[in-house]
Amino acid sequence: MKKLFSLFPAIVIVFAACKAPIKNNETKFYSSEFKWTISVPGGFTLVSKDKQAKMARKGEEALEKTYNNKVINQAKNIFIFQNGRANYFQANYEPFDTSKDGNFIENFHLVNNLIYGTFVAQMKDAQVDSSSSAQTVNGLTFQTFTVVVTITNKGKMTLREYSRLFDKKQFTVAMTTTDPMLEQQLLDSWLNSKFDK
Repeated sequence: MKKLFSLFPAIVIVFAACKAPIKNNETKFYSSEFKWTISVPGGFTLVSKDKQAKMARKGEEALEKTYNNKVINQAKNIFIFQNGRANYFQANYEPFDTSKDGNFIENFHLVNNLIYGTFVAQMKDAQVDSSSSAQTVNGLTFQTFTVVVTITNKGKMTLREYSRLFDKKQFTVAMTTTDPMLEQQLLDSWLNSKFDK
């Protein structure tokens, strides 16, 4: 199986109509590895390493159950923030060498098809829609993937993923939300973040 992006929290979220209070205190974050600065909206708290590991394992199990194949997860979390029970903001990276792993964009679409298929297989009562495009953030082009999962009388969840190569590292930002207001806050935060040139 091709490399799988580490978006497992999105696969295991339990849908709930939870609207956590929004606080004004942002969390400033800087990644020296990617020279990336972002302000995470108030109301989001850092997820512990133990919980991150449990979330990753649940996501791996969902993919493995769907495709009857072992998942190789090489992703390293930069952070996972959470607001309420079902709103997550995640950044991670993993090795990606085009000489060994193939074309990045083709692999990106292949993996997203697998993620989409996992949602469809594991959430049989849901309507699942997806789209792909490209988005510029601070002058850099990111491949994007969006999945909207709707369960009648239970609500809607949106997963947004942004990914690009930095040399031989694949950098990914993902947000999973059930609250449109929090989704917009995360989008604003991400789209206004800065990468040092």
